[in-house]
Amino acid sequence: MIEVICSGFGGQGILVAGMILADAGMEQGNNVSWYPSYGFEMRGGEANCDVKISDGDLPSPYCLEPDIVYTLNEAAVDKYEKRLKPGGLLLVNSTLVPEDRTYRDDIRVIKVPATDIANELSNPRGTNIVMIGALACASELYDEAYMRGAIDHYFAKKGKVNPKNALCFDRGAEEARKQL
Repeated sequence: MIEVICSGFGGQGILVAGMILADAGMEQGNNVSWYPSYGFEMRGGEANCDVKISDGDLPSPYCLEPDIVYTLNEAAVDKYEKRLKPGGLLLVNSTLVPEDRTYRDDIRVIKVPATDIANELSNPRGTNIVMIGALACASELYDEAYMRGAIDHYFAKKGKVNPKNALCFDRGAEEARKQL
């Protein structure tokens, strides 16, 4: 079983990122859970979700000791870094987290300027996709090619197509690859 927590501000696509990860697992025939939590604010409040992916039973949707923590702001790092299991992967949006920040020494940290990359690619709502690219590259959760296609599949089911998502995904993976 793999446990992932996605966290950031409302409006950054955190819940969508978790849904994409869960949907990709479902498409592979795994059992998945997606457990969202967010403040009453539509944008700007805290948003997070717990995602579990397993080929066996899922006794609870809650992630106690996640394997991967995906953060899009400093508050998310503050809240969830301590819950990450030793040897786990912490993905950090370095656009919004100070460069001089220190992290636990028993985890892997991948820093990606996701907001900057999404804006540079004229896809400001693609910050979450940049980070999914980094996640696919830096973890063994999903193969990069599969995950890239899973993003397109997820949005196609909703009648949405955005070719810039592939650019965001590729750049996120590229940034992560530099740190491996």
